[in-house]
Amino acid sequence: MRESIHKYFQVGTIQWMSYPQSAPMDSLLAIARDDFFDAIELKGYGADNEKAKAILDQSHLKVCYGAQPRLLGPKLNPNAIDEAQRQKAEAALLEAVDEAEYLGAKGIAFLAGKWEEATKDQAYAQLLKTTRKVCGYAAGKNMNVELEAFDYDMDKAALIGPAPYAARFAADMRTTHSNFGILVDLSHFPTTYETSRFVIRTLRPYITHLHFGNAVVKPGCDGYGDLHPRMGYPDSANDTAQLLDFLRVLKEEGFFNAEAPYVLSMEVMPRPGEDEGVVLANTKRVLNRAWALLED
Repeated sequence: MRESIHKYFQVGTIQWMSYPQSAPMDSLLAIARDDFFDAIELKGYGADNEKAKAILDQSHLKVCYGAQPRLLGPKLNPNAIDEAQRQKAEAALLEAVDEAEYLGAKGIAFLAGKWEEATKDQAYAQLLKTTRKVCGYAAGKNMNVELEAFDYDMDKAALIGPAPYAARFAADMRTTHSNFGILVDLSHFPTTYETSRFVIRTLRPYITHLHFGNAVVKPGCDGYGDLHPRMGYPDSANDTAQLLDFLRVLKEEGFFNAEAPYVLSMEVMPRPGEDEGVVLANTKRVLNRAWALLED
């Protein structure tokens, strides 16, 4: 493409993934000072929220809030069959909406919890209950809620899940809440045994946010599962060619929108012994190369 990627997307990064070795305030400053990034995805700063807000207010970054760590850390399940456990997850997500609002985000993203085949339909109903409550609360603040689709049998083993099931859930949610959307991640397509074309076409009406990265899906290989290694990692699934295909499908399906650009965030994480700055630079280079190869 001859035109800049920044015309069509707000390019971002997931702070806690890109900088796991750095102090959160240090990595926030690094991202805010880097004009390659138009967006930042964050999880909150605890006692430093006020300082972080001041930096974000100066930065002109689009702020996105990821509530996934709020669920994964304490192992909360928004589709738990046990109602008390479901309500704990719901409460954490409502708190996430408040924190996201304070930091300047216009919504939150989260993921479904683990599931079992015998109670799959009940889990689906429980997830609808949780998501509707959170969407209703967020709507009162003019904020959005996004569910990120994850693997269902490899690592996170989340209920949502494969693209057709995510589409069914999104359709059900949209019957009651227009502020709901689906976040899709190129990193997860290999873990759900799907392709960019299949996922994006299946979820086309519901996609509101985009991630890209990498995964190792060969059992027994280093980095196996949902660990988001650098692009081109040994035995991994994604590199420049796969990102180019992802961008090509997004272009074909009408996701290049200069008036209201989608957030497109890189989700990569250094493996043990790797340098987080080098891994982030790797990702920028792969994105720049894929964009350069994309046909006008």
